Amino acid sequence: MPLLRAGLRSTSIVVVSLVLLFSAAASSRVAAAEKAICNVDADFALGLEDYPTAIVLHLKLLRAHRNDALAHYHLGFAYGMTGRMAEEISEYLEAARLGLDQWDLFLNLGLAYLGQNESLEATKALRTAVLLGPNHSEAHSDLALAYEKGNRLREALQEINAALHLAPEDPDERNTKAIICTELGDIFCARDEWAHLVRVAPDYAPARINLAILNGSNLPPPAATSTTLNGVAFAR
Repeated sequence: MPLLRAGLRSTSIVVVSLVLLFSAAASSRVAAAEKAICNVDADFALGLEDYPTAIVLHLKLLRAHRNDALAHYHLGFAYGMTGRMAEEISEYLEAARLGLDQWDLFLNLGLAYLGQNESLEATKALRTAVLLGPNHSEAHSDLALAYEKGNRLREALQEINAALHLAPEDPDERNTKAIICTELGDIFCARDEWAHLVRVAPDYAPARINLAILNGSNLPPPAATSTTLNGVAFAR
């Protein structure tokens, strides 16, 4: 049951919203049987987005099974959904310490660190997410976000290209690539990406806004990591 934040698909790279997704079957690996078991009622509360109840039920479970790595992970997710980010991170780290090696655990850990503006720790966690889930585009795209925030733009471009290889028509990832291109000073790349999005996804507002910003300026973007051009911020 992967639990996924909405990394690059949020409207802000500072305050990251969360989305809960349930899959038909778990795609993750675990080190022991207990780590793959969580209380049905507790997880049902997660599915209903009743996070206060999910927290209470997961805490009750952990009083009886303190080494249940999956329960720590799910408790951390519920904490994150209620804005308790320090406790969220603590529970994710405990789940990892107990041997849970799901790619989405490390993706959520990385995004929680990003929400705390800890780009170095976020990068470490998201690298692990990519290692464990190399075929998941969101792992690559969120690592790209961490690299971008850390001013590692070439690496950010490499990861967003990897994400697009897996999900070539994802508009948020193409938009992110275009923004990274502007930060690198590659106006032609950015214009091509946004023009493509305007053609294939005309209802995707960020592309129209950003292409208009780019076309309305005769000056190159700043050489630093600012995501603005002539004082106007690019839309995410």
